[in-house]
Amino acid sequence: MSIRMASVGELPVLQEIERAAGRSFHDIGMSAIAADEPPSLEVLAGYQHAGRAWVKVGPDDRPVAYLIADVIDGNLHLEQVSVHPASSHRGIGRSLIDHAAAHATAEGLPALTLITFTRVPWNAPYYERCGFWCLDDAELTPGLRALRRHEATLGLDRWPRVCMRRDL
Repeated sequence: MSIRMASVGELPVLQEIERAAGRSFHDIGMSAIAADEPPSLEVLAGYQHAGRAWVKVGPDDRPVAYLIADVIDGNLHLEQVSVHPASSHRGIGRSLIDHAAAHATAEGLPALTLITFTRVPWNAPYYERCGFWCLDDAELTPGLRALRRHEATLGLDRWPRVCMRRDL
């Protein structure tokens, strides 16, 4: 399996991956998250155009996972990392994160950041195993604070969330 930039024609596949990956939230009582729509094609196209939409592809060159990222406060912010359940538990998410880290390093960015659920096993506990740590309120940058406020307007603060960082 290789990692490459997503093509415009593959953006609907990224939405399919997101929907499939989201279904696992039903099993832990977070049905609203499971029902949440993936990023629109326009939003995904923005990431693709900016050069920050990577896919991990299977032997048939079809994406099985993706990562999209922003630059926030001088760090590469992982907006979404999703792996299709049929390809989970194979290190695919970690390889995408490591790819993003290499990209950030090449761009001179000092860290990766993300915001995630604290009590979801494949969220904060997983990212800790990938070298991230939880930031306390005093460590939040203005951009991360703004993202948290935006998330609250979307209702994501109904479940505990945390900002995390991985220095590069």
